[in-house]
Amino acid sequence: MDKKNALRAGALASGTTLMMLLMSSPALALSRDDGDDPGTGLSVVETLGLYVALPIAIFAVIAGLVMVLDRSQEKHRVTSKNIRTKNKAAAKA
Repeated sequence: MDKKNALRAGALASGTTLMMLLMSSPALALSRDDGDDPGTGLSVVETLGLYVALPIAIFAVIAGLVMVLDRSQEKHRVTSKNIRTKNKAAAKA
């Protein structure tokens, strides 16, 4: 039964991928549309800044705000210093 489901999933995935590849026409990207007015391209530094440095900076700001504005109490935090264990077995002499 598992082989049948795997075969069905594989056929669906490959069919979907094939249809997406056929429907997208990269050859049409070579011809310009009427009214198309592309701007100047980005330099390598601008591209890295926009797509690498800026998301990292935004992540750092959000993480910093979460850490600074954390209002949880110390006793609710899970750390190695506040883990308490109870002795379940009573020692009998």
